[in-house]
Amino acid sequence: MTEGGTSFVVPGRPKGPSPEPIAPVRRKPLTQGVWIPGSRTARSAPRNDRGWGWRRAKHVVAAALLLAVGLASAALWVASLGPPPLGQDLAWSTVVVDREGRILRPYATSEGRWRLPAARENVDPRFFALLFAYEDRRFAEHAGVDLVALGRAALQLGANGRIVSGGSTLTMQVARLLEPRAERSVSAKLRQVVRAVQLERALSKDQILGLYLSLAPYGGNLEGIRAASLAWLGKEPRRLTLGEAALLVALPQSPEARRPDRFPHVARKARDRVLDRMAAAGVVEPGEIERAKAEPVPTARKPMPMLAPHTADRLVSAAPEKRLHRTTLEAPLQVTLEALAKDRATALGPDLSIAILAVEHATGEVLARVGSADWADARRAGQVDMTLAVRSPGSTLKPFIFGLGFEDGFVHPETLLDDRPVRWGSYAPENFDLTYQGTVTARKALQLSLNVPAVQVLEKVGPNRFAARIAQAGGRLVLPPGEAPGLAMGLGGTGVTLADLVRLYGGLARLGTTIPLAERLDDAGLVPAPPPELMLRLLDPVAAWYVGNVLIGAPPPENAAGGRIAFKTGTSYGYRDAWAVGFDGRRTIGVWVGRPDGAPVPGMIGRGTAAPILFDAFARLGRPITALPPAPRGALFAATGKLPLPLQRFRPGALPSAGAEPPLKIVFPPNGARVELAAEAGEAAALPVKIAGGSGPVTVMVDGLPRATLRDRKTAMVTPDGPGFVRLTVTDTRGATDSVLVRLQ
Repeated sequence: MTEGGTSFVVPGRPKGPSPEPIAPVRRKPLTQGVWIPGSRTARSAPRNDRGWGWRRAKHVVAAALLLAVGLASAALWVASLGPPPLGQDLAWSTVVVDREGRILRPYATSEGRWRLPAARENVDPRFFALLFAYEDRRFAEHAGVDLVALGRAALQLGANGRIVSGGSTLTMQVARLLEPRAERSVSAKLRQVVRAVQLERALSKDQILGLYLSLAPYGGNLEGIRAASLAWLGKEPRRLTLGEAALLVALPQSPEARRPDRFPHVARKARDRVLDRMAAAGVVEPGEIERAKAEPVPTARKPMPMLAPHTADRLVSAAPEKRLHRTTLEAPLQVTLEALAKDRATALGPDLSIAILAVEHATGEVLARVGSADWADARRAGQVDMTLAVRSPGSTLKPFIFGLGFEDGFVHPETLLDDRPVRWGSYAPENFDLTYQGTVTARKALQLSLNVPAVQVLEKVGPNRFAARIAQAGGRLVLPPGEAPGLAMGLGGTGVTLADLVRLYGGLARLGTTIPLAERLDDAGLVPAPPPELMLRLLDPVAAWYVGNVLIGAPPPENAAGGRIAFKTGTSYGYRDAWAVGFDGRRTIGVWVGRPDGAPVPGMIGRGTAAPILFDAFARLGRPITALPPAPRGALFAATGKLPLPLQRFRPGALPSAGAEPPLKIVFPPNGARVELAAEAGEAAALPVKIAGGSGPVTVMVDGLPRATLRDRKTAMVTPDGPGFVRLTVTDTRGATDSVLVRLQ
């Protein structure tokens, strides 16, 4: 090809003339390569050009502005959420616990939920090993959000098209529990993330873990591991097997679908998956995993604890605003004595109930209180706390009568008394077996519970002084309003509660001082020491020690060892109440047996019915019997013949003349009569009681309980509890008495 006289060969083309002319080479325009806004040639501008730097700076500024706006919006959104909920406003179940924190009785919330607070120290450590390995391996390290777990969850979602693992930490789960939301969305997850970070900044790890332990759902109305362990396993979560711990880890993941009472096979599979993960991690030996898988899964809910229900109800009623009531009771002893009362009541009959009260007399702390044989048994009036019911005490007040005689110095345990027929006006007390022992020592008279010697000593002490001393020591003897104490008090002619009797007998064990019974612990878990003004005087130390020394020699019930506890029995009028109260060097226990409705139980006596239960209760304390305190200074040890002459024989004062006043007598109804009661519509049937004779005001008692006081009239209208046998008793100010047994129809 030739241009301007020059020829050259183009490679790849055939030699010879070119078939077509070659277009001349054009030079680029001067503007090519320069950035012109909106032009295509801008893309080919060199990077070191000044126009490109301006464009990049604009993008950077725009991105920075967008980032700032985004951060500001996020900050405003986070601020709009407000402070995180920390659980202060949650409605917790009211719980009554024993001295060691063991649950006696929980109460559901007003919404019907069992939400029991729990803490890390109250749960088996094995549970946490499973929980952290299965739910949140880096719980101790992260600040609320585990970025590694979230990233893994996102990759698994992208690879599988479904959620394989959630990536939520325990803190995020607590945030969801504190602020529940039905929707499952990105915004809800972001909210959980923010709340989790806030929770980590506001609470410690143990506090966050405590919220999880208290709020995690376990199916139905169960929230928290404590409620779940009680309902599904029937025990506190302090000691769990490996299988039980794995089950409690698995249930909150899907509490309704894995409920053991509805879907036990699903619950088993979920539990086994937890165990398989532990096996894969090599944390637990394979043999232990297999044994855990062999454990049965519960198929039904167990009832919530119902120990000491009377005490629990009383404490909660007294302070309904409190959510935790700590008591002095010992749950194992409470379980033992409740079972004892139920077993013995079942053997005695369907209408009888039993009450037991155990106290540590050094501090007054109540260790166990059984108010009835069966709280749920309506026939036995199980919901009535018979430890606080006023009943006739029978002969259980005699030790205090003799104690005052010892204190006054006119009688000694070895002083001789006459047990033979005696009359005060028309009042002629008789022994329970209608026999007399003749001349006996005061020791034997009290050990055999002889009536005549006790009334002789009471007459010398004075009924008014006796009643005042009992009241001064914190005991409450119930008499009709305005009624003066009489000699019949010594044989049960008054009313008293088992709690007061136990307090008084505890005063004997304390060598003469009584203190109030205590059932509630303070927030520090201690019993506040009673102030000095509540440490009341019952007897002087020597007199109290004499009484304990006498009672430890009382004949024990059949097949029981004697000489170990000081005790006294009693039987009220008409076989309505059987009592036994005793003490060793550390504890005092009282037992009452009878019908709550006050009906008679023929053949029921304290020594044969209540005393065996008392000895069995001491045997079930789980601690050895402790000795009584040693004799205090001033105690006199001597046989009858070695005593000072005034103490060798008790000589009662002059007895009232039988002819000074007409003898007290019930004229109507006569003894053994059948009386048909008639009542007006809407009114209770009243029974007329007519009396003759007597001195001063006359007290009318129905089944041992005062019902009316007659001053000028000679007829009283009393209202019996219902048809059946009724014991009517009248007594005047001199102690004269008369009694009849009638049948009401």
